[in-house]
Amino acid sequence: MKKLIFTLAALLCTAGAFACTNLIVTKGASANGSNMCTYAADSHQLYGTLHYSPAADFPAGAMREIVDWDSGKRLGEIPQAAHVYSVIGNMNEHQLVIGETTYGGREFIDTTAILDYGSLIYIALERCKTAREAILLIDKLMQQYGYASEGESFTLCDPNEIWIMDIIGKNPKFDKKGRNINKGAVWVAKRIPDGYISGHANQSRITTIDFNDPENCLYAKDVIKHAREQGIFSGKDEEFSFCDVYNPLDFGGARGCEARVWSFFNRFADGMDEYLDYAMGYDLKKHMPLYVKPNRKISTKDLADMMRDHYEGTPMDMTTDIGAGGSHLPYRWRPMEFEYQGWEYVNERAIATQQTGWWYVAQARPDKQNGIFWFGVDDAATSPLMPFFSCTNSVPECLRDENGSLIEYSETSMYWAVSRIAQFAYLRYDKIGAEVRQVIDKYENDMIAKADAMSDSESVQTLSSFGVDNANALFKKWQDLDKYLLVKYIDGNIKRQNEDGTFVTNGYSDRIPEYPIWEDYSDKWKENVVRDNGDVLRIRK
Repeated sequence: MKKLIFTLAALLCTAGAFACTNLIVTKGASANGSNMCTYAADSHQLYGTLHYSPAADFPAGAMREIVDWDSGKRLGEIPQAAHVYSVIGNMNEHQLVIGETTYGGREFIDTTAILDYGSLIYIALERCKTAREAILLIDKLMQQYGYASEGESFTLCDPNEIWIMDIIGKNPKFDKKGRNINKGAVWVAKRIPDGYISGHANQSRITTIDFNDPENCLYAKDVIKHAREQGIFSGKDEEFSFCDVYNPLDFGGARGCEARVWSFFNRFADGMDEYLDYAMGYDLKKHMPLYVKPNRKISTKDLADMMRDHYEGTPMDMTTDIGAGGSHLPYRWRPMEFEYQGWEYVNERAIATQQTGWWYVAQARPDKQNGIFWFGVDDAATSPLMPFFSCTNSVPECLRDENGSLIEYSETSMYWAVSRIAQFAYLRYDKIGAEVRQVIDKYENDMIAKADAMSDSESVQTLSSFGVDNANALFKKWQDLDKYLLVKYIDGNIKRQNEDGTFVTNGYSDRIPEYPIWEDYSDKWKENVVRDNGDVLRIRK
């Protein structure tokens, strides 16, 4: 087997706790006329619940507490707005959606800052109606209160526009009185042209700045000046590239991050073979475009299924090598890289991953008053999406914040119900995982049709109840599926079934099944087992 040397300048960016994926489809590229975006919260420490905060009015002098989204640490407080909008998940009542991916980048961390990236997301959702408005508010807040996180890419989506905003905090500089005179962050934001698709996955992707195009490009006025002051850029302004200066690409950034965006582009756009070596980390010189034109219209279901990608059909396909075992499991447990006999290798990091806490596909609909927020918990490949309209005013018990945690199992939690099935599917992925996917596909196709058929003139309570009632019914369905799968696949067997789905009995007792099916292992698995231990296992006659 050919060996390849991979020199990693740092650990793969996705080895950190905050490795996420955002995919973007503009309304001109979508089959339903919506601006759509996705997000997967892929931390190994995040628990899947559905955020909700109601619209509210506050008196003068009221303060809003700032709590770090990742750690739960209190950072401080800022003045509260007189009025805040309702927010369900990452979508507010005006169909503004904000997602993120963390890229780290240059290590400029201001310990005096009090606004982390998560707080900026939800403050903007509470106070803004449009993506452009949110960009300007986020900038204002960062410069006033400081930016307390690593480098971030935001997706900001409303019914008319979708933007990507790359942010990194300034390198702190203190005067004689201990005051930070470099407070805030530098950033650049670009609007994705209608009819195109884009995405980001833990790697800054915006390159040059369009200085004279405020309709499509916004930026911090000192974004280049700060780079010059830090000694990390010395060229002409028009040569300045945000991602190259503040988040230089290495093998890990390409293979662990950009490859996910490439896989999305590759599925829906022509000519992406040109960037395969870039995505695989072999040739980092030629940037992959920030956005591409798809070769067909992309539906809600297409986008949901893209979030279930494991590089199938590409050289990085996680289902085909011996690491997938005998059941073609498209997962590699951590760490993301390993060493063997002095050589370094990588475990692929696909869009769908086992450590997802929660994920979504959001539809901001220009011809409707309400958007649709499709929400799922745990690994996207084995979890169904539940629809919630942007006017939703309550959360079902199975998705509430207080219902369980990653260290507290709950019988009434959707996260734990979905996780139970995922863990079982990982044991026999080509059989159990495939059956789970069939159930998901039928459910989602039915729900997409139902949600699209709902009249936008329905009352808030009707639209809200639609999401809550469906989630409650789905929770019961997933509990039943968990029991059914255990009965069918127990001990590595597969029980035989009648056309109606019932299990075939032995013909004498309704308590004894017919002899089960034994599925053979893959040839790849056999080949490697024989190579490893064939002399011991070979049958002698």
